[in-house]
Amino acid sequence: MWSREEALVEILRGRLTISGPTTAAELAGALALHTATVDAALLALEGDGVVLRGRFSPGASRQPPAAEGEASTEWCDRSLLARIHRYTLNRLRAEIEPVTPADFMRFLFAWQHVGAPDLLTSIEGLREIVGQLDGFELSASAWERAVLPSRLDTYDPQLLDMLCLAGEVGWARLSVPPTDPLNPARLVSATPISLFLREHADVWQRLRESGDATGARTAGLSDGGRRVLDVLTARGASFFNDLLNAAALDADAVRQAIGALVAAGLAASDGFSGLRALIAVSHSIPPVRDRRTHFAGRWTALPVGDATDRDHDVETLARTLLRRYGVVFRRVLTREPTRVPWRDLTRVYRRLEARGEIRGGRFVSGMSGEQFALTEAVERLREVRRSTPDGMLRTISAADPLNLAGIITAGERIRAAARSRIAYRNGVPLAVKEGDIVRELGGIERSMAAEVNHALRWRARVVRAGVRS
Repeated sequence: MWSREEALVEILRGRLTISGPTTAAELAGALALHTATVDAALLALEGDGVVLRGRFSPGASRQPPAAEGEASTEWCDRSLLARIHRYTLNRLRAEIEPVTPADFMRFLFAWQHVGAPDLLTSIEGLREIVGQLDGFELSASAWERAVLPSRLDTYDPQLLDMLCLAGEVGWARLSVPPTDPLNPARLVSATPISLFLREHADVWQRLRESGDATGARTAGLSDGGRRVLDVLTARGASFFNDLLNAAALDADAVRQAIGALVAAGLAASDGFSGLRALIAVSHSIPPVRDRRTHFAGRWTALPVGDATDRDHDVETLARTLLRRYGVVFRRVLTREPTRVPWRDLTRVYRRLEARGEIRGGRFVSGMSGEQFALTEAVERLREVRRSTPDGMLRTISAADPLNLAGIITAGERIRAAARSRIAYRNGVPLAVKEGDIVRELGGIERSMAAEVNHALRWRARVVRAGVRS
């Protein structure tokens, strides 16, 4: 024996399995029933987990809720909605035509503002650059000598100091240094240092730490380094003169101790000028456009990471990588110093794709595995594919995040050395300068050989027709 309400629920259950997204008013009209009666039956099906309500059709999603109210709410069978969503994702993926690795490198140069006409300006431009390179770690001397100037028109070190002292940008060594009792920790120009947004400082610290990281960082410290670390831990952020008095050491000993703490990833300062001063004092390298050795700002002991919310941290990393590269896949992350496996990032990207926040598909040909991209990056990729290569020579440091020779493009990989430089033309690496030697990576026409050599030796960012700019 069926009651009227039970019969109506079963009728709607069967109808929704084949009708697709529909409204209560449409169902009521087809069955010659009152809308309130249909609403009650739909609520019963929703309570059983059979149907979902929302705005699924393109027309319905564009209607403002205040204008249409409940009349625009759609209902759909759960399994049918999952099939529709899957077909939609497959259709969106099929719409994308992949670009070649060379075109992808052209896209990356424009996406990361390397070379004219994509250079950024002013402190706002520098903030955008740091946001893109958020958490990337490379040699300390390469930041201001190669990476930032290649992306900012007329780079001024004071801009970075302003961002650091304002609390918007921070720096530190995030990776764990190798343990070697015979070679205690000390700061050199090749020490890996990361620039990051202050709001993500704890995230990077938690993602890079491991259970024995603290012991590895303190293993190679001298007595002076341990004494200064104890002072920073007990007193908190301290100026250089305060450390002189509290640690009972001379100025040179305190500088060496701070340098060792920085190299071990145990301390950092408010401003970037302190790092410049340490490198200049320890290795006789003149600071960029500032030959004074000063320690502006306070020095602070870095906290030990505590993985309290790993899912949040992994999602932050996943979004940062999208901002950095526009298109993310396993091979493009080869030089990323992250401890997060690709499978964890893939789960985040699949969830973001299901929400419609990013696109999945085949964006770069010749790359295995899943690929994900920001919507604006897909449009830029299409523009790059349709545009004619400009023929410019672009040179970058081998320590630059865009040193993807042998990873994205064909040929051998180039070691990430700050003093080495690579010349690209139309997204293809042509030559590398290692020391005083310029070595070809591919076939270079004789007419271009002098131009490539000139670009590498004079560290030109962009060269066209033999003119350095």
